[in-house]
This record gives sequence, C-alpha cells and structure tokens, in this order.
Amino acid sequence: MARTNAPTGGASGAAGAQPTLALAGIGGRVDVPDDPRDLLGKFRFRRPIEVRFADTDAMGHVNNAAYLTYCEIARAAYYEAVTGQPLPLGTHGASEGMILAEARIAFRAPAFYGEILTIEARVGRIGRTSFTQEFRLTAPDSRYGHARLIAVSESTQVMYDYVREVPIPVSPELAAAMERFEGRPLR
Repeated sequence: MARTNAPTGGASGAAGAQPTLALAGIGGRVDVPDDPRDLLGKFRFRRPIEVRFADTDAMGHVNNAAYLTYCEIARAAYYEAVTGQPLPLGTHGASEGMILAEARIAFRAPAFYGEILTIEARVGRIGRTSFTQEFRLTAPDSRYGHARLIAVSESTQVMYDYVREVPIPVSPELAAAMERFEGRPLR
C-alpha cells in the first residue's frame, strides 16, 4: 500500500484544504449496503475528505456543488499517486496538462458536517486524447446514520496543450502508468 501526502487541490482552498493521507494501491472497496446504482468492481485509490461546515447548505447537508470539488481533490491526488508528479497546471507554468470536459454525478444519500467521506477513484478507460475516471463517495457509520453510499460520479479528462489550446494525445507513459496502477488494460 502506497501512502502519499497528496495536495488537496482547488485554487479556492475548498473542501479538504488541509493535507490528508491518500491511500493508493489498496484494492477492494469501502463496504456499504448494496445500492442498484453503485459502481461495481474494485478501486485501488482512496482519498478521505472531512466535510466542512462551509460545504453545507440551508438544508443542513452537503451542497450538491461540493461533491464535484471532492471529486476534483481525488482526481488530483490520484494523478500524483499514479505518476509520482504534481498535477501539471498552466498557472504553474506547465505547457501541457488535462482539462475537465464532462462530469456526471448521481446522488444517493446526504452527507453532513463533520463526517469523513471516502472518495474512491479509478480510471475506467483511456482514449486517444482523453480518459474517464469513476468516483465512489461513501460515508462511514456516524451520528447521522449507518455507513452509506453518498454518490457516484464519472468524469472525462482531456489532455490539453495550454499554449496552442488544443487537445493532445494521452502520452504512452501516462497510459502505461495508469494501467500499471489499475492492474488491467484500459485502452
């Protein structure tokens, strides 16, 4: 099991802004009651995130927009666990990196202030210029109830040349690193 002090991402200093431990290469999945919309299979990456009071809304639960930030934090930490390098950002001088092209999320149960959510992440497939990631957000037993599936999400990242402003192919090195990490072919 590899442990990495993953940056918590988000230029806004959003949810999870304090450094926390990302767990890579663990296999398996967080155990919660069955749900027909849950993602099947194993996840080799987990990122715990503590729900902040600022993440909640007038209903007292996590606002729906915060979940995409949680996935963003896990996405950046996943990249660093797989490559051993910081996520390349144009604002930090990188000429190439990745951009988010699409994100979908299915909400299953509410999460609340103070809970420690686990965001599991994996790559689903690698295309010519893009790859998909799948995320599984769960909560443990807490004062708010039993362990539960909070949400599932899928996103598409496109490799991008920030200077020319055009998509570029997924590098063979990145694709190979993702396949090694996941332990299966993705192309």
